[in-house]
Amino acid sequence: MTVKSTLRSLIYQSEKSVQKIRFASQPQELPILLGTSFPKSGTHLLDQILLGFSKVAPYAKRLHSFYAEYEGESGVKRPPEQALAWLDALRPYDVATAHLFARPETIARVCSSNFIPYFIFRDPRDVVVSHVFYVTEMEARHVHHAYYQSLPDFNARLNVSILGRPNTNIEFPNIADRFTPYLNWLDYPEVLTIHFEDLINDRAATLTRIMDHLLVRASLQATRQLILDSLESSINPSRSPTFRSGKTGEWKKHFTAEHKRVFKDVAGDLLMRLGYEQDNDW
Repeated sequence: MTVKSTLRSLIYQSEKSVQKIRFASQPQELPILLGTSFPKSGTHLLDQILLGFSKVAPYAKRLHSFYAEYEGESGVKRPPEQALAWLDALRPYDVATAHLFARPETIARVCSSNFIPYFIFRDPRDVVVSHVFYVTEMEARHVHHAYYQSLPDFNARLNVSILGRPNTNIEFPNIADRFTPYLNWLDYPEVLTIHFEDLINDRAATLTRIMDHLLVRASLQATRQLILDSLESSINPSRSPTFRSGKTGEWKKHFTAEHKRVFKDVAGDLLMRLGYEQDNDW
């Protein structure tokens, strides 16, 4: 462990201790808050909301850590055991987030009494558009950055974000296959599923669902309105390094007829599974 990481850990644990003193009357130990997300689907927005619980309960005021199934700079897939070790390192009152595959062993841990889990996802058409901007313009260290910049235009980059890069040693499948390892999160009532779009277009109702998902498992010594106000006031898009517009349906500005065709070929069923379309007539 580096000096920087050691110092960060000490600060984190000190802040948790202060939180426990501040909310010493909290009647029970609180499970870990875990936000899971599909990449480019509102990860930072969910982070901020979950950290909002720290205003009304002894939860940590900053994230314990973030875990991703792939290393960002190399694109190497981490072994499943690493995800389990990360989950096992979390403790009560922690708040953590991850791009976490729904493997059976992972599900067994996350759906236990130790966690209160959430899963946020977004219209995959908006995901691929966001992915192009992120890889090309916002993250120079990303494993695909140089390749995306080498492509002639946005349309070519969008095709890659839809279809993946099958002819490379860096694993990057099409958008439907990228989502497949997350799909099982949708099947467990212990995990609250959140459409990113609902946080933009129907925020009050969605924040209420997020609050109630916790309150089913734990009681807080705060009124419902105070909890909701705490979650709402924690949202700050300017603090998200990847939050561009906060709009939904942006794909309509960027998809050509050809993009629609190839997307329907590889991921039309995914849109129906996630509830974004009833059929392929869009």
